[in-house]
Amino acid sequence: MIQLTATLWTELPDALHHTGEPSPWAKMTRPGLQMHSFLEAAFFDADNNLWLSDVPYGRVFKITPSGQWTTVHQIDGEPHAMRIAPDGRHIAVDYKHGLIELTGKADFDVISTGEPEFLGLSDMTYGADDALWFTDSGRSSLSDPTGRVYRWQDDKLRLVLDCVPYSNGIAVSPDNAWVYVAATRANQVWKFSTRLPEIGSPMVGTYLQLSGGLGPDGLACNSLGWLAVAQAQAGRAYVYDPMGDLIADIRLPRGAWTTSVTFDPLDPYRLIIVDAQFAGVFTCNIPNSRT
Repeated sequence: MIQLTATLWTELPDALHHTGEPSPWAKMTRPGLQMHSFLEAAFFDADNNLWLSDVPYGRVFKITPSGQWTTVHQIDGEPHAMRIAPDGRHIAVDYKHGLIELTGKADFDVISTGEPEFLGLSDMTYGADDALWFTDSGRSSLSDPTGRVYRWQDDKLRLVLDCVPYSNGIAVSPDNAWVYVAATRANQVWKFSTRLPEIGSPMVGTYLQLSGGLGPDGLACNSLGWLAVAQAQAGRAYVYDPMGDLIADIRLPRGAWTTSVTFDPLDPYRLIIVDAQFAGVFTCNIPNSRT
């Protein structure tokens, strides 16, 4: 295991800082603070642009490889995460509206509000078979372990789990065999097979037991099967190999609200780490010491 320090790559420009009244989401999650943004859900598109969601103010940003920021979507909502679907649509999990398709700068269509109704959606990822996996955390915790995990496939919604203490980040292994879910309020990462039983819930195990901070937030896998974990309110991220052994402990030089991680698809050893406290996007190259 090695300890590394990430470096700042880019940060939200001052011109894009929200300066008005905090949104209801901001007041609920960070009462008393003037929150100019809260960045989540980093991912790269096919052109190596980085995308981020700004939950409290309904924005989705695109950052070019040269570091230029553009507001692509700005809706009356609370998009916790957005991904570009295999068919090119912009699909988002929105805390306020549910599973939605972003159809324009300010327009969206609701795909599903849940059956039963969603608690408040949190994160999402696509598997290699185009199945959409997403989490529904609401305000669940150890005292109310009712967070959910869903799969959306072939226009059908399936409830996979309903017992998670704040289901949050989610990732699928590169061989499409395993789903990893951040159980934030238990400070754990859970793991289960993508091959679900015909009825009922899959067998689930604790893949990682973490400590400190608030717990794991965003998760990401690379082509090597490594799993990156953003440890919320700890200013750090961890990278594990497929056996669950720690490869790297990565610290941020500034900011503690580590929310999201993603690997560069052009370089599986380069990790992007997002801090929501200062709206910074950090990068870290992990030495390939295992080859």
